[in-house]
Amino acid sequence: MSNDAATAEAAGTAEAPPPVAEPIPHGLGASLPPADARAKTEGTFPYAADLWAEGLLWAAVLRSPHPHARIVSIDTTHAREMPGVRAVVTHEDVPGAALHGRGRADRPVFASDVVRHHGEPLAAVAADHPDTARMAAAAVIVEYEVLDPVIDPEQAFEAEPLHPDGNLIRHIPLHHGDPDASGEIVVEGLYRIGRQDPAPIGAEAGLAVPRPDGGVELYLASTDPHGDRDAAAECYGLTPEQVKIVVTGVPGATADREDQGFQLPLGLLALRTGCPVKLTATREESFLGHAHRHPTLLRYRHHADAEGRVVKVEAQILLDAGAYADTSSDALAAAVAFACGPYVVPNAFIEGWAVRTNNPPSGHVRGEGAMQVCAAYEAQMDKIAKKLGLDPAEVRLRNVLATGDVLPTGQTVTCPAPVAELLQAVRDFPLPALPKDTPEDEWLLPGGPEGAGEPGAVRRGVGYGIGMVHMLGAEGADEVSTATVKVQDGVATVLCAAVETGQGFTTLARQIVQDTLGVDEVQVAPVDTDQPPAGPGCRGRHTWVSGGAVERAAKMVRTQLLQPLAHQFGMSTELLQIADGKITSYDGVLSTTVAEALDGKELWATAQCRPHPTEPLDGTGQGDAFVGMAFCAIRAVVDVDIEIGSVRVVELAVAQDVGRVLNPAQLTARIEAGVTQGVGIALTENLRTPRGLIRHPDLTGYALPTALDTPDIRIVKLVEERDVVAPFGAKAVSAVPVVASPAAVASAVRAATGRPVNRLPIRPQAAVVTAG
Repeated sequence: MSNDAATAEAAGTAEAPPPVAEPIPHGLGASLPPADARAKTEGTFPYAADLWAEGLLWAAVLRSPHPHARIVSIDTTHAREMPGVRAVVTHEDVPGAALHGRGRADRPVFASDVVRHHGEPLAAVAADHPDTARMAAAAVIVEYEVLDPVIDPEQAFEAEPLHPDGNLIRHIPLHHGDPDASGEIVVEGLYRIGRQDPAPIGAEAGLAVPRPDGGVELYLASTDPHGDRDAAAECYGLTPEQVKIVVTGVPGATADREDQGFQLPLGLLALRTGCPVKLTATREESFLGHAHRHPTLLRYRHHADAEGRVVKVEAQILLDAGAYADTSSDALAAAVAFACGPYVVPNAFIEGWAVRTNNPPSGHVRGEGAMQVCAAYEAQMDKIAKKLGLDPAEVRLRNVLATGDVLPTGQTVTCPAPVAELLQAVRDFPLPALPKDTPEDEWLLPGGPEGAGEPGAVRRGVGYGIGMVHMLGAEGADEVSTATVKVQDGVATVLCAAVETGQGFTTLARQIVQDTLGVDEVQVAPVDTDQPPAGPGCRGRHTWVSGGAVERAAKMVRTQLLQPLAHQFGMSTELLQIADGKITSYDGVLSTTVAEALDGKELWATAQCRPHPTEPLDGTGQGDAFVGMAFCAIRAVVDVDIEIGSVRVVELAVAQDVGRVLNPAQLTARIEAGVTQGVGIALTENLRTPRGLIRHPDLTGYALPTALDTPDIRIVKLVEERDVVAPFGAKAVSAVPVVASPAAVASAVRAATGRPVNRLPIRPQAAVVTAG
């Protein structure tokens, strides 16, 4: 063997150098993976349905089969006498406040004299087996005098009062500009938005454990633990200090995750029996118990000039709140304030009402109020374009809002509002290729594989939707959050009562601390009500106020860390920087690692974040009601079989203003999820309630979009124009795609069929084009 051959053989058998490890994502701007990802994929994540306690009893709730009835009597004798039953509670057993509610305390813990909606709780049972508890609940005998339900919100104005507070929850008249203004053309429309359910992946569940001091601990997937604690304490006749809520893993939340109608009976049974009590709702009970999106009736009239510029908008908006007020006042404020959309409208006259009916209760669901009006005002923009023979995107561009413009509420838009840039980005993005008319591509037809559609009946349409939402609470809501950051032995811990609902707060908190302190290992402590309040997890609150509180606390710890070094070298802490785990001075004289600077120290700080105040809308709908706003433009491409009315969403192109990208992978996932939810709202999701009864309360009858229904989602542009009043300059990203995508899909179906498409979800008959 030659020397060259020997050398080659030795090289081939030598150990290869170890692969270079890829750097772990770190700090703001990196795609840091979620800390709980592995536990969730391995099935070890601690959801409430998995909890257990020694001596556990099981709970079941008896719910009304009628949407409206007078209660003649409730007999619990047979249920109490069943073997294994430990307690039965009704309205007579509530020791504290009999009423509760998120927005307004108007809902009874248990119905006492009248039931106002299908599924309203009347009694709860604790037993030694879940089957026994359910049988005992069914054994409670309730005698009803069935009443005619009020199911049409328009009838609620003239109907007999369904509640001591009356049928009208709120009326907002908005007056802006000249009522006599008019345009050269006028377009009108009547629009209906159906009832959607948040349909969380995991149904409601909880565990209540009595405490030796006479209090109770509730283990729940709560998204507002302090609010739920205070409501529970009122109901139980206890002080807030005697009630503790521990937040378990949240199995998905695009609304108020845990209805208090599940929580309150649970704690009552634990206090009554002195034993831990667990409740796991069936999917049917979940549909009956929690709040849904407000069904909405909208009447619109737009005046425009010959160039397509909007002169005046007149609208009437009617929200069906169901049996109780919940957060309907907030939803109505958003609907009225954003009724004209992200467009400059010099004259606007909007009337909005939220009324009680005997339909299931409505409440907070992602994009509430804003989604309903977006579907209507975007349909009106399509009508203006059609009447003038203009391109729909061009009509929108002639009217879009920008920073410095004034909303119909009189509030000046001070945050970045790059609406024109967003719309131009989706308009100019290349359209998807047309499918080939061959048997191999039949799966591309509306209706899916083996579908009834014929290629010759398919029409393609392109449409647009531009949405806007407000961030944080509105109309004077005190938005505040508190966080503590501790560093010990090189490990940072964040304590904040902001609940991780899937929006990525725990990941963001880790990134903030890594970025500020240069510490790699950051842990986020579990949430309970022993911590200071952080508020509910909705409208991007935790990105803003809780993320802001974490940032401020981390910066205070950073100052504590750097002060000794700055003093030693005779300079201020502002002249020192932390990057890649190292501390360096501006002149290079000082260079050390964060680990060396900590050197066994324990540092901690607590801080709050409170955005600037807002004000309620006045008697004419005027006021600076919102802290900030976010915008999104979507172009939808659909294929419609005009003979059978089936719709396939081919592609959704998305452009969104995000302020600043804090976690690219997480942000992309949130936008894609919001768009997909919007597709469901546009085409399939409709919780039907004939005569006030929830029909098919299951995930077979309620058609959620699946992976097969999800179109190609192209995020074509993210505008990073930082909002100067927001921590990190970032904006919430989840809600506004939900708002814009249903409107875009409906617009595309209109373009394909020439039909008005004035109802969501879009029914097949609305997309059928008859010959002649």
